[in-house]
Amino acid sequence: MRSSVIIQTDLFIDFEAQLLRWASQFEYCSVLRSHPKGNYNYPDKIKFDSLVAVDAIDVVKADGQNSFERLRAFQVKHQDWMFGHFSYDLKNEVEKLQSQNEDYIGFEDLSFFIPKHLFICENNQWRYEGDTEILHSILVEIGDQKIESFSSPAVDLKPQINHSEYIKGVLNMKHHIQLGDIYEANFCQDFRAENSCINLVSVYEKLTQHSATPFSAFYRVNDNWLLCASPERFISKKGDRVYSQPIKGTAKRGANVDEDLQLINQLKNDPKEQAENVMIVDLVRNDLSRTAAKGSVQVDELFGIYTFPQVHQMISTISSKLKEESTGIDAIEKAFPMGSMTGAPKVMAMQLIDEFESFKRGLYSGSVGYFEPNGDFDFNVVIRSILYNQKTSRISAPVGGAITIKADPEKEYQESLLKAKAMLNILQNG
Repeated sequence: MRSSVIIQTDLFIDFEAQLLRWASQFEYCSVLRSHPKGNYNYPDKIKFDSLVAVDAIDVVKADGQNSFERLRAFQVKHQDWMFGHFSYDLKNEVEKLQSQNEDYIGFEDLSFFIPKHLFICENNQWRYEGDTEILHSILVEIGDQKIESFSSPAVDLKPQINHSEYIKGVLNMKHHIQLGDIYEANFCQDFRAENSCINLVSVYEKLTQHSATPFSAFYRVNDNWLLCASPERFISKKGDRVYSQPIKGTAKRGANVDEDLQLINQLKNDPKEQAENVMIVDLVRNDLSRTAAKGSVQVDELFGIYTFPQVHQMISTISSKLKEESTGIDAIEKAFPMGSMTGAPKVMAMQLIDEFESFKRGLYSGSVGYFEPNGDFDFNVVIRSILYNQKTSRISAPVGGAITIKADPEKEYQESLLKAKAMLNILQNG
């Protein structure tokens, strides 16, 4: 049974930074931050400023065998906070697909843990949930963490495929669009480095300083790490309602307010971006309808434009009411993987992704998040992320984009380089 106590953070130099360093020592930790003071706006307020889950009381893992059933049983057993991830390659279980490409990093398809210690920041106030009898000694340990930002050894990530191979992949996708097999597909490439050692806390802090986003994550499962600066929500549950907020449509930031307003207007009225967005909205509506009460699926906002530090994004919001016989985990399973990272129709798009991409996505374009004891949850889309295997010293930083009939292969290639630029620069500059 957890007890709860408010923490006086003014006794620390920088409580959140010290807490992050302390948490990183444990083989299971999940630091989820919404950066409420960040330079961005978003369709709704994220419930928690930060959640820091540390050490595991119990763990459930799965690799392609009854994964969601095992998670349901784990949730019923504990009825507690659960933190973890769904790998993209759970699609093989959900839709009976296959993945033949190399798994470079090695995250399990599914992994969740019950945290021994949980620190919650809500409305700028921190509280601890756990064994309060040992809280004092924990706070002493946290207070001892130094907050200097150490440099990290420079890492030079290289694209896993070359320019011509990328162009060929886009053309292959477009060929299947012309044949009528799909309308849209997400095509990705991976940037990699071998034999690399990085300061994970430092790199994560630089990544989130560069782009403070509502769904960032510093996440560790044994030797595997995720440093994530995602702006996108996959799915959440609040009471009996489920929400999904896909992002499709991007424009760069302007040099000043007037240019920003001009770019926002162009994005909002761009027929290509609207077409991409509405295709995914229709896909999400269909996904949510599989667990929704009759007539409850609705589009709360279509083509909303929201501003982040580097880009403007087109975000739509779709919601539904869960039918009585469906659970929150049912809603996740029936909507997984997210439409914004697959395409339409989803199953055919995923088949072509496996055929034309040259790497196994793993946790990239999967999801990281949490369940509350009452069954509510919130999960992101794992994009704009650095993945690291400490045992093999491998680093991965995948990027991708939506391919439609109007896609220009060279422009898509340059856009992929642009999306990777911040992560590459952070790693190269140490």
